[in-house]
Amino acid sequence: MDKAINRQKVLLQHLNPSSFSSNDSSSTSLNASACLAGDSAAYHRTAAFGDDVVIVAAYRTALCKAKRGGFKDTHADDILAPVLKAVIEKTNLNPSEVGDIVVGSVLGAGSQRASECRMAAFYAGFPETVPVRTVNRQCSSGLQAVADVAAAIRAGFYDIGIGAGLESMTTNPMAWDGSVNPRVKMFEQAQNCLLPMGITSENVASRFGVSRKEQDEAAVESHRRAAAATAAGRFKDEIIPVSTKIVDPKTGEEKSVTISVDDGIRPNASVSDLGKLKAVFKKDGTTTAGNSSQVSDGAGAVLLMKRSIAMQKGLPILGVFRSFVAVGVDPAIMGVGPAAAIPVAVKAAGLELDDIDLFEINEAFASQFVYCRNKLGLDSQKINVNGGAMAIGHPLGATGARCVATLLHEMKKRGKDCRYGVISMCIGTGMGAAAVFERGDSVDELCNARKGDNLFLSKDAR
Repeated sequence: MDKAINRQKVLLQHLNPSSFSSNDSSSTSLNASACLAGDSAAYHRTAAFGDDVVIVAAYRTALCKAKRGGFKDTHADDILAPVLKAVIEKTNLNPSEVGDIVVGSVLGAGSQRASECRMAAFYAGFPETVPVRTVNRQCSSGLQAVADVAAAIRAGFYDIGIGAGLESMTTNPMAWDGSVNPRVKMFEQAQNCLLPMGITSENVASRFGVSRKEQDEAAVESHRRAAAATAAGRFKDEIIPVSTKIVDPKTGEEKSVTISVDDGIRPNASVSDLGKLKAVFKKDGTTTAGNSSQVSDGAGAVLLMKRSIAMQKGLPILGVFRSFVAVGVDPAIMGVGPAAAIPVAVKAAGLELDDIDLFEINEAFASQFVYCRNKLGLDSQKINVNGGAMAIGHPLGATGARCVATLLHEMKKRGKDCRYGVISMCIGTGMGAAAVFERGDSVDELCNARKGDNLFLSKDAR
């Protein structure tokens, strides 16, 4: 700020009329001062325009039902490699320019999954000079990977990076490995970290009064929207077809296939049909297989870089990374995480909830999705407009990257009527994560205005 004021003073010295003498009572002085817009600015630019972290490509595989779907016989590294290859090939980027690849993954054994991700990078054509690492923040791992890359670019560690996500729930089912520390019994919150996710869903439903009917209706709507989006081809720009094989479990016969469509969507789902399903986790409960997220296999990848680099390369900008937060909540009701995280992320971007045009909120369970939507007072027509995890699927580590691809491609389709988007999810053991993105072509170096009838920087000027 001091440097800016000094520059103003130099400029004003040139603007002050030289004919005015210092003792002339009619002289008019011009003074430099700091801008007082403060918190009323639409968002605060903390760096030069060219230093914005932008997304130039975001792709995903189709999401397939674990153990029964299109990727049931596909190795995890073979699921990840196609999306890593796509972000390079479709942008004509030299893979050696990538500073790091960060992959979110949850269930795969640490060292093995890290090795698989490194192997996938080689399959995709990356040279040995490009490093790879994994990150695990449970269901937000894919989004965390994107945020980690954005943070590293902002810190100057490198200019170009890939945030990705991978999960093969066929290969790595959810299970606890080894014994549990008996000390956990002395700490209620620590003990609640071990609750089955379905029990936390039941806790949310009972504590906040989310009915079975509301949950089933949310699930049906998710399937309806996902089916409509698929039929209209709205996912085609984000899905990378994967050539693989399907093995007949009875004969062992292998069949070559290309997987390009999410295979868990049920276009004919109805509230009456879902109402016949029994609760899974609690007698007389409300959480069923029909109003929970699907157990899935899939991957996604997001290519980020400094805006100045993207401009030099002539790459179209799909989105701008504006903010990210992770927050903690009560582990017993971990599903409320988005309701806690979204307002913090939006405020960090200098925005208000009303400024957000689209939301991708992971539907881990209908109970927590409905609660978060109602708690924040969000317009249902802005949330998961192409369906969510109850229909499309929830491959834990890949979901965040999948949501980035889905959100940014949808924002691009909507154009000038859609400027800001939010991605959020709850996180096992009691957390929530959220990130704010801006449509890539919605801002230039000088424009910082909110939507409306004017172009004022300050919302107070409305």
